[in-house]
Amino acid sequence: MTMMPATLLLIDDHPTLRRGICQLVSLDPMLQVIGEAGNGPDGVRLAREHDPDLILLDMNMPEYDGLVTLNALRQQPLSGRVVIFTVSDLRQDVIAALQQGADGYLLKDMEPEALLAALHQAAAGEMVLSDNLVPLLAEQLRTPPAPASLAASSLTPREEEILRQLARGLSNKLIARELDISESTVKVHVKHLLQKLGLRSRTEAAVWLLQRKQ
Repeated sequence: MTMMPATLLLIDDHPTLRRGICQLVSLDPMLQVIGEAGNGPDGVRLAREHDPDLILLDMNMPEYDGLVTLNALRQQPLSGRVVIFTVSDLRQDVIAALQQGADGYLLKDMEPEALLAALHQAAAGEMVLSDNLVPLLAEQLRTPPAPASLAASSLTPREEEILRQLARGLSNKLIARELDISESTVKVHVKHLLQKLGLRSRTEAAVWLLQRKQ
C-alpha cells in the first residue's frame, strides 16, 4: 500500500522563506505543501479549508502574531498538528506557545535535513523541539506546580496511563490507537486529568509528569 504524503500549511509573513520551505519540501516525497499564508487570518481560513496534517507557524508576524493565530487555530475542529517555526528562542515565547497547545517549537536556523526530519516526527504524532531549547525547558521543569502535586493521587489508573502517553508527545488519535479506546474517550480523560491537576494544557501535564519522575 502506497502511503500518502503528509500535507503541510505554511503561515509566515516572509515570502522568501515560504518559497525556500516549499522548495525543500518538494524534494521529500512524503511531504506536500498544500497552502501558504502570509498572515494569521488567511492561515486560519486555509487551515479550515484544507485541515492539513501539519501547520508550520511563524511566531513574529505583524498584528495577528503567532500566539494569537495559534489560539485561533485551536478553536477550530482541526485534526493536524501545529508546530511553531521562528527565530525567537526567548523563554517566554517557547513556554507560552507550548502552554497554548503548540505541538512543537523549531528555530529557523536549523539545518534543512533536520527540519525535514522534525516534520516527519511531527507528522507521526511526536512533539518536536530544537535541541538548543532543551536546557530552557529543563529549567522550567525544576519547579512543579503545587496544585498538580497535591491532586496527583486523585487520578484514575486510566488517567495516569493517558498522562504517560501525553508525556511521550502523542496526539489524542495515537493515544486512542495505543490504548484501543475511542478518540472521544481520550479527549474526555485529558480534560478531566487537566482539571484535577489544575493545569491549562496537555503540554503542562507532560512537563509536570517528567518533573515528577526526576
